[in-house]
Amino acid sequence: MDMLASLSNGFAQWNEIQDFLARGGPAIWAIAALSVLTLALILWKIWRLILMGAWAGRRTEAAVRLWEDGFAQDARAALSRRRSLRAIVAHRAMQARLGGDFNDTTAREEIRRVASRELARARAGLRALDLIATIAPLLGLLGTVLGMITAFQTLQEAGSRADPAALAGGIWEALLTTAAGMAVAIPAGVALAWFESVADNAQRDMEDAATRILTRDPHRRHASATDTDATTVTAAAE
Repeated sequence: MDMLASLSNGFAQWNEIQDFLARGGPAIWAIAALSVLTLALILWKIWRLILMGAWAGRRTEAAVRLWEDGFAQDARAALSRRRSLRAIVAHRAMQARLGGDFNDTTAREEIRRVASRELARARAGLRALDLIATIAPLLGLLGTVLGMITAFQTLQEAGSRADPAALAGGIWEALLTTAAGMAVAIPAGVALAWFESVADNAQRDMEDAATRILTRDPHRRHASATDTDATTVTAAAE
């Protein structure tokens, strides 16, 4: 009995959704498609950023500190198998700095190229979210305007026999599309701002790490550094 009641409730809710979409017209169907696309983009983007280690910066920071303390090879080894955004850029900076024919200008250009590539991967899909956040309210407004035109055409045809209740019903049905468009645009805009802040934080960390690596002599050991410190930090970075 409970299963039958659940199925009945499910069918009733589905019928309500179909009725809502039918009232909104073509604009509401487009907004519904955008809502599905927005959810898919947000979930995909979170998954991609997790794989890229967008929130994992401690190990790269530990390796950069090793580098600053004079343990260049240990720092490089700590990042050799790391695939996060920060680790890739820091490791490339270490390779450039340890090169026999080191040139500061050439090294910075190469690091900038690698960082730009990684940041482009981190920002992939953000333009789509920006577009959705822009056009969803416009689609809602378009649906409302079209609905209002239909409602007033009906009012004109009815003449003196117009029913105010029917007119009010047509107006609120038209306003549904505006509400739906805003309901899609707001989460898309919030997600866009969040993802951009994650990419911006990663960019700042990469620039900081690259500058610290290129401006520090990897062969001069810091006065307070010890081999025990190197072992400890390397173990934490693994």
